[in-house]
Amino acid sequence: MKKKQEHRIRIIPLGGLNEIGKNMLVIEVNDEIVVIDCGLAFPEDEMLGIDLVIPDISYLIKNKEKVRALILTHGHEDHIGAIPYVLRDLNIPIYGTKLTLGLVEIKLIEFGIDLNSVKLFTVRAGDVISFNNMRIEFIRTTHSIADSVAVAIHTPLGPIVHTGDFKVDFTPIEGEPIDLIRFAELGKQGVLALLCDSTNAERPGFTLSEKTVGATFDRIFSQAQGRVIVATFSSHIHRVQQVINSAEKQGRKICVLGRSMVNVVNKALELGYLKMPDGMLIDVDELDNYPLNKIVLITTGSQGEPMSALSRMASAEHKKVGIIPGDVVIISATPIPGNEKFVNRVINDLFRQGAQVIYEDIDDIHVSGHACQEEIKLIHNLTKPKYSIPVHGEFKHLIHHAKLAMELGEKNVFVLEKWEGFGDYKRRCKGCWNGASRECAC
Repeated sequence: MKKKQEHRIRIIPLGGLNEIGKNMLVIEVNDEIVVIDCGLAFPEDEMLGIDLVIPDISYLIKNKEKVRALILTHGHEDHIGAIPYVLRDLNIPIYGTKLTLGLVEIKLIEFGIDLNSVKLFTVRAGDVISFNNMRIEFIRTTHSIADSVAVAIHTPLGPIVHTGDFKVDFTPIEGEPIDLIRFAELGKQGVLALLCDSTNAERPGFTLSEKTVGATFDRIFSQAQGRVIVATFSSHIHRVQQVINSAEKQGRKICVLGRSMVNVVNKALELGYLKMPDGMLIDVDELDNYPLNKIVLITTGSQGEPMSALSRMASAEHKKVGIIPGDVVIISATPIPGNEKFVNRVINDLFRQGAQVIYEDIDDIHVSGHACQEEIKLIHNLTKPKYSIPVHGEFKHLIHHAKLAMELGEKNVFVLEKWEGFGDYKRRCKGCWNGASRECAC
């Protein structure tokens, strides 16, 4: 058994810092590596001809003999979207919850990857998987997608807690609330480091429960005289369920548009994460069989993606569905930074087609899946980490999070830059910031 001071731990962010999306983090304990999440990001304006941005995994390829597993916290694109690309160079075991792996399977099939060639292992909250130098524990959380988990990486020097994306929702749409008791138990044991979601670190207070959106849907659906069209992320299963619930109350049928939305809804229904009465789901070719006030369309395109179903309807280019004056279109999402102009273009085009458009600026049709300041402080107080490392967010989010941690009396707070392939990994990092001393953490 090695002496305590001989153990070596590296925490290397390959994405998800100083940016929204592309989340990927390396935890290296002695001669073993586990990777947490494998996401993508949308290109910025200057990235002409680029469709998607994925993490630089050259460090992992260089050390592939050490990599033991890819651990997934949940099934959003910014956490699983790069998997088909990474598997080309690094076919490692993948661990995730049932819904998360169901969404991964959809992506692999779309890329023509044989599922039998990929090692997928289903886990549940409370499960623990073990390697030589660390144990990975899965902890139930709440987020804007079902089956989300945090992970505790138990190392010889103590546990490292990674929250994944989370919020504290005591009235979740599906399943149980976040397991705050387990976070507190880990805090009593002594948490070595906390890597906590920073996306909403600028926002005071608490994030509203997802159920508040359901009440807004109920009101809008009951007042709509014609069709209701709802655009949201295809992986936002909780939001889709609330659309279904509101449609059922008004006796409306559901039609799903957009390849990713169709795939995800079918998979979620198959796995039991969506509940819908028999006969409620109809095909796009059946729309003409029902009055306009008995139809709800659920579609992709909440980010204004040019080829999405909503964008094509807005520009009158969809082959099967056009906007009818009097349609109520709900864009149930917040634009990802950089997508604002695309979303605004779609909203303007929808208005030109005669639709009534409802979006976040004018009604409560979206709540965040990320923790605000009081929830972030709660996790810090429960875990009482020796070291705090804000993750997931732009630099401003990380700084706000670091200041929150210091206000709680934490001394060892580090804001890191993501690793970007800048030579030998033994060199100093590109730059990091200790909130207490404003010095490099290296």
